[in-house]
Amino acid sequence: MVKAIEIKDLDVTLGREASRVHVLSGVNLSIDEGEAIGLVGASGSGKSTLLMVMAGLEQAEKGKVWVAGEDLTGMDEDSLARFRGKHIGIVFQSFHLIPTMTALENVAVPLELAHHPDPFGRAERELKAVGLSHRLNHFPAELSGGEQQRVALARAMAPDPAILFADEPTGNLDEANGLAIIDLVFAMQHERHTTLVLVTHDSALAARCDRTIRLRSGRIDA
Repeated sequence: MVKAIEIKDLDVTLGREASRVHVLSGVNLSIDEGEAIGLVGASGSGKSTLLMVMAGLEQAEKGKVWVAGEDLTGMDEDSLARFRGKHIGIVFQSFHLIPTMTALENVAVPLELAHHPDPFGRAERELKAVGLSHRLNHFPAELSGGEQQRVALARAMAPDPAILFADEPTGNLDEANGLAIIDLVFAMQHERHTTLVLVTHDSALAARCDRTIRLRSGRIDA
């Protein structure tokens, strides 16, 4: 089985001098292409930091990190940015939409940066796929929380990433909207054979994944 993510002996320390905190220690992890992983653990266990390392947003202090066949260890910021644009989609708890841009423009931005031949056409199709064809020209402030997260999901999936990272994607939503978003995430992941890494505190949600990985105090709980 081809590996989407391979991590060997990962250590991450954040902060400086007296405030340094060992966030991840001796993490080894292997994720197959197309697999859905639920990453769970108590607050402060290192879930989000591990996601950030895998997404190329945080550098490992020690160890090796291969994602989508590329070695992220030692990549500079420009190389990591190009890597993310090509291979990675990310949905956060906070929607991170650009408030001065419409839903269509928000989804088109990463496509334009990647020099997609038809960024607005692709953005429109992605917004239709998440049920927002009637909201293309609305600004984030004119959308509900559930609609904003749908825009964020469309933006993450528009470049057709190999791997989708979702960090507590339902954290700012009510139960009904949260369930609708999760159903969309799994439907799109299955349809496109995308690898999914889902960070959640919800064990029932993690159980919908192919496999659950539990972190405890910066280590994988075997």
